[in-house]
Amino acid sequence: MTEQLLDVVVRKRELQGDGVVVLDLTRRDGAPLPLFDAGAHVDIHIGPGLVRQYSLCSDPADPSLYRLGVLKDPASRGGSVGVHDTLFEGREVQISTPRNLFPLAAQARRSLLLGGGIGITPMIAMAYALHAAGKSFELHYCGRERGRSAFLAELAGAPFAAQVFTHFDDEGAEQKLDLAKVLGRGEAGVHLYTCGPAGFMDWVIQGARDRGYTEAHIHREYFQVDVDSSGGSFEVVAARSGKTVQVAQGQSILAALAQVGIKIEISCEQGVCGTCLCDVLEGEPDHRDVYLTDEEKAGNDQILVCCSRAKSKKLVLDI
Repeated sequence: MTEQLLDVVVRKRELQGDGVVVLDLTRRDGAPLPLFDAGAHVDIHIGPGLVRQYSLCSDPADPSLYRLGVLKDPASRGGSVGVHDTLFEGREVQISTPRNLFPLAAQARRSLLLGGGIGITPMIAMAYALHAAGKSFELHYCGRERGRSAFLAELAGAPFAAQVFTHFDDEGAEQKLDLAKVLGRGEAGVHLYTCGPAGFMDWVIQGARDRGYTEAHIHREYFQVDVDSSGGSFEVVAARSGKTVQVAQGQSILAALAQVGIKIEISCEQGVCGTCLCDVLEGEPDHRDVYLTDEEKAGNDQILVCCSRAKSKKLVLDI
C-alpha cells in the first residue's frame, strides 16, 4: 500500500532557545489538515531517501496547522541538519499523515507528563488535549539551561500554564525535579508519559518502577538511542523473496538484505520508529530496539531489521 503524503508549506519558522527551530506547517490554500491525537508524529521527506519523524506539538484541536520543534543535533545523520538548512518560510515539503505510537491512555484518571529537552514536544500536544478534556495532569519540563530551552513563552501563555512546572540545571535547588515527590506511589488510574534523552528517560522509568508503577502505566517515546551492532554472523532467509543472505558480524540485517536486492522501508534506523518491522517465521531474534514492548519481544514473531540481530543461527522472515 502506498503511503498517503500531504503537500504542506512552511508558514512560519522561528528559532528558539539554543538550536531549536519551530516550524508551523499548513496547506498552501489554508484548508484544514487531518486531525491528529496527542502523541502523534509525522514523517518529513526532507530530501531524496531522507525521511525523519518528528512529534507534533501543536494543539490537536486546531486543524489549521501542524507545529514541529526540531533540535539541530551535532551528531545528525542528515535529518535535523536538513530541516535547519532547507526548511525556510515558503518552502513546500511532503509529510506523511499523522501516526501515533505514543497515545494518551483514555482510561487515565491523572496523567504525569515528563519531558527532557526537545522531548517536551509531544508533551505540549498532550497538555492541550488533557486540558480540553478537563483531565487532571501535570507537565514537567526539564532542561540544562532556561536560556537555551524552547517553547517557554508558549507554555507560560497556555491555558494550562498552572499545570506546567519547569526544572533547569542552572537554577536553584528548590526548583529541581524531585522525581519521587512528583511520581508519588503508583496508583490505579495514574499514568506516566516521558520523552527525552535516553539517560533522562531511563532515570524516570526506573523511578516509576521503584515507586510501584506497573509497565502498563509507564508510556515512553525515544527520539534517539545508541544502536548495539555487536555479535556474530547468522543467516537470514527471506521466505517470500526466495533469497538467503549471511549477515556478517557488525552488519545490520537491513544492510545484508539490501546487498541481495531486498529493500525495506526505513526511517530512523535506530529501532525507535517501527517502520522496518518484519514478521519472523522461524528462529529467535535478538531484540535491540526500543519500539516493541517486552511482551511483543517475548513473542519472538516480529523484528526490527535496522538494529536487531539473531540469537539462533538462522532467521526466516516473511519478506
